Amino acid sequence: METLILILILLVLGFNAFPIYAYFAIVGVYSLVFFDFGALAWTIYLVIGAIFLIQPLRIKFVTQKLVDFINKKGLMPKISATEEAALQAGTNWIESSYFKGEVNFSTDVHEEKITELTDEEQAFLDNEVNELCEMTTDWEIFQKRDFTPEVWQFIKDKKFFGMIIPKEYGGLGFSATAHSKVIEKLVSRSQVLAITIMVPNSLGPAELIEKHGTNEQKEKYLSDLAIGREVPCFGLTEPNAGSDATSIKSNGVLFKDEKTGKTRIRLNFEKRYITLGNIATLIGLAFVLKDPDNLLGDQKDLGITFGLVNHKKKGVDTSYRHDPLGIPFVNSPLYGKDVIIDIEDIIGGLNGIGKGWQMLVESLSIGRGISLPSVSLGGSKFALNVVSSYSQLREQFGLSINHFEGVEEKIAKIAAFTYMLNAARNYTLDAIDNGQKPGVVNSVMKYHATEKFREVINDSMDVLGGSAIIRGENNLLAHAYFALPISITVEGANILTRNLMQFGQGLIKSHPYIYKEINALRYNNVESFDKAFFAHVNLGYTSLCKSLFYYITRGSTICQKGEFTRYKQKVTWVSSEFTLLTNVALAVVGPALKKRENISARFGDILSNLYLITATLREFENNPKDENRDLVDYVCQYCFNDIQIAREEIISNLGGISALLPLAKINPFGTKAEDKLNARIVNSLSNEERLEELTKNVFVDSRENDRFSKLQKAVKLNKQNAKGFKTLKEALKNGTIEFDSIDVMLEQLVSKDLIKEDEAISMKEAHELKQEVISVDAFKIKQYRAAR
Repeated sequence: METLILILILLVLGFNAFPIYAYFAIVGVYSLVFFDFGALAWTIYLVIGAIFLIQPLRIKFVTQKLVDFINKKGLMPKISATEEAALQAGTNWIESSYFKGEVNFSTDVHEEKITELTDEEQAFLDNEVNELCEMTTDWEIFQKRDFTPEVWQFIKDKKFFGMIIPKEYGGLGFSATAHSKVIEKLVSRSQVLAITIMVPNSLGPAELIEKHGTNEQKEKYLSDLAIGREVPCFGLTEPNAGSDATSIKSNGVLFKDEKTGKTRIRLNFEKRYITLGNIATLIGLAFVLKDPDNLLGDQKDLGITFGLVNHKKKGVDTSYRHDPLGIPFVNSPLYGKDVIIDIEDIIGGLNGIGKGWQMLVESLSIGRGISLPSVSLGGSKFALNVVSSYSQLREQFGLSINHFEGVEEKIAKIAAFTYMLNAARNYTLDAIDNGQKPGVVNSVMKYHATEKFREVINDSMDVLGGSAIIRGENNLLAHAYFALPISITVEGANILTRNLMQFGQGLIKSHPYIYKEINALRYNNVESFDKAFFAHVNLGYTSLCKSLFYYITRGSTICQKGEFTRYKQKVTWVSSEFTLLTNVALAVVGPALKKRENISARFGDILSNLYLITATLREFENNPKDENRDLVDYVCQYCFNDIQIAREEIISNLGGISALLPLAKINPFGTKAEDKLNARIVNSLSNEERLEELTKNVFVDSRENDRFSKLQKAVKLNKQNAKGFKTLKEALKNGTIEFDSIDVMLEQLVSKDLIKEDEAISMKEAHELKQEVISVDAFKIKQYRAAR
């Protein structure tokens, strides 16, 4: 019994993260009172205590030998120069709390300041963005495979390419949140519009010059980029360098110009998948700079460098176009043979030589954290509105299809994912606007925003059925469906983002001790390693104690405040076990964990779902509306179920602990939501104001002939006439009137005083508009064969 009590005391100490000396003190006092140890046992205990508690002794007898063993066996992962740059580019944020098993919603989450749009930003969204959307339609863009000259000019004149450029250089100087909401609204009109404007405001010359350029480069280029006098593109990807950008083969060679005596650069390059490349006037180019004649020093390979290349330079070829699945945004290969630029054309000048990789990993966060999630969110909101509206109008077997459980399941998921993406977007961009550079979370956002949008569009296509597969002006979602693989692929392919980046980068960057341990080993700093390693051991033991306690209690004893305390408790429970499993995996697999991509991917699933749950709970508390409770329930249950799947797959694939799998299964983190939750969510969408709130910032054309506008009007009219249509159905069922054309049946109802004349007129308008919006396109044969 005494031994059991001692074990319980040690577990309590571990749960409360007591330092190492507390364990020795408690064991010593307890043993003195309850155990009859001889002199030899006490001597051994005191010697061991001295070795572990007195740091110089611990370093000499334990840590130094441990360091020698780790170095000999290669048990600590190495960090390459490119990985080091990626780690230094961002900041630790909420993700570090998950690696410590501690999530404090009061401080870690709710203290993040909410970004409000300025009056200027809101006015731009309400005016310039709306005006641009009214100037064209998605169908027109696809038919012409380009914007009209008027649209191009408007984009340039209104500084759509200069949203991130500071006002002092003539740009708009918008916040990340404003940038996101512009893209969100544009994509609800046309993905081509959104992509065209998104790219110059994410990775490209403007951002790189603004952050890393010389004063001369800022003065020379930024004002022209802001007003579209210069159109930018960024040449990074090559035939053999995609997600692995460090494999770039494009090269620049320093040479002495015989005529001027000036040191210059001769470029040869082949790029592909370059957005705006065909029309760009200013090319931001990534290349490897070499100095074979040692013109700048004794180093011949100077590393990845970014340069600025005028499209009119001799040897530059921008005359080709790619066709990305028929989506007509400008995407091109770029070729260059013996193109000559000056050192002043390197971003940052002499100081920018070899800094390209550092610039890149910092800049990529814009595309991953802002642009692509905004596209996915805007697309999801638009799809939700279309699907919810259409399903209320389309009938099968005498019922609107939104009443069928299979359809309910799809629409509920679309609504919940839309709410979740909006929550995650808001949380991420609030952090960015508050000065954070959350590289790990940006990878999470890129992956999950695009993957969740893929599910949203696929489910939407299922609900719309035949009307979704007939391409034409009446099909509002087909082009988004075609474009989906583009978002999945760009800014880092999703397979690699999930398998390598989310957890792989997060483990080293966000874990409180691993990076310190690696650096200590790298520089042979045994004292620093000693501090980090034993703090790491203490964290591992603490996470074990917490996980055991939370497993038994299912986290129900965790103190959390505010709404949805049960989900907050489970976030802490999951994060404690996530910390434990991470440390167990490191112990079992060691440095090979980097190569166990599927294991890493599953850890990434836990990490990212924790973030999505956290963002969703924060969103509700910032905007606590009862009608959103079902959506929060859906998101949290969905994500906890996803975490449970990842948990089981991790345990079953870590040989040393696979026997624990039955324990994980009998006490799951979560299960899938019940069917009745789907029904409640879908029923709530029948409320016009509710749907508008969830799909806020979707563009609705004020002109009545617009397809999407007609859909909105059709829903309103049919709701207004619901009573009359119910009377019509009952009269047909009872045999009061005979089935005929809508005109004849309405005449019969009027003649029998079942409805009034004005009701019949309104019902006819509603019926005709309903038939129009559920119709699909058909083409004359000549027209079809000539169509693009």
